[in-house]
Amino acid sequence: MKKVKIAVFGAGSIAQKRHISECSENPNVELVAVCDIVKERAEKVAEQYGMRAYTDYKELLANEEVDAVIVCTPNYLHAPMSIYALKAGKHVLCEKPMAISAEEAEEMIKVAKENNKFLMIGHNQRLMKPHIKAKEILDSRRLGKVLTFRTTFGHGGPEQWSAAKSKDTWFFKKDEAFVGAMGDLGVHKADLIRWLLGEEITEVAAFIATLEKKYENGQIINVDDNATCILKTESGILGSLIASWTYKGDEDNGTILYCEKGVLKIGYDPEFQVTVTYRDGARECYNVGDIATNLKQVNSGVSELFILNNRAPEISGEEGYKALKIILACLESQEKSTFVKVK
Repeated sequence: MKKVKIAVFGAGSIAQKRHISECSENPNVELVAVCDIVKERAEKVAEQYGMRAYTDYKELLANEEVDAVIVCTPNYLHAPMSIYALKAGKHVLCEKPMAISAEEAEEMIKVAKENNKFLMIGHNQRLMKPHIKAKEILDSRRLGKVLTFRTTFGHGGPEQWSAAKSKDTWFFKKDEAFVGAMGDLGVHKADLIRWLLGEEITEVAAFIATLEKKYENGQIINVDDNATCILKTESGILGSLIASWTYKGDEDNGTILYCEKGVLKIGYDPEFQVTVTYRDGARECYNVGDIATNLKQVNSGVSELFILNNRAPEISGEEGYKALKIILACLESQEKSTFVKVK
């Protein structure tokens, strides 16, 4: 198999800890170049992985022969960088959220189709083995219909994760991030829950707030650090989606589905990542691998899916857009203090 030549836009934590490291372990990949506005960071990563370093992504694409690009930059750059790479004839794997508006997302999808290139969004939660097992159980129908659910993603905040390790991280800046915990963590769960249920979210209500996070100068950040949302699906399933940057100590990356014949829990038993408890008390317990957290990274499978499948990826631009629509609807709900239909 001919090696796939990859360039990476952005050399921060998500690039280093996930995409570049995973690609480096894949014998079918050649990491060609990396671009970052922080020259020293790009050079350090390039030296470590035998890549060439750039500070200008357009210059990189003009100089390097690559098949595909992975976009790992602040959110406001996702769409323009992806669109540029797609127009340059490259397949694109873009981190989530895919864009900062519906218009940007639609343009990304349109350009990918026009240039006959793959556009994949980095929603890795649906590729984690516990979630795959849970999907298998739900699809078997042995628990009957899902009635309600709750899905949560909470940790101590991106300042502990981002490359800068600072309270002045881009995650806390509205002009670069567009949205806070809701976009960073909530969009993951928006994608996961619609995939697990096999149906779309049609209506939302949300409380989205900034409760604690501050910049280095002590001022409160201008994006949200907590969101509590109520979701309704097309068949009437009700549930909650919670995203938080203020969970101290333990992270929460779990999901619970309350069904007609029992309860399915993902990520709440220290030994068994997936458990089923039936109405009569009978239990099924599955040790199927870990759910990735900031503190404990596991191979996401995202880069491998993007690289090896010579077909449109299942986590396509269209799929990423459906998750983004849920986030945009929740933001509108908070702004208008009312229920909002997902457009």
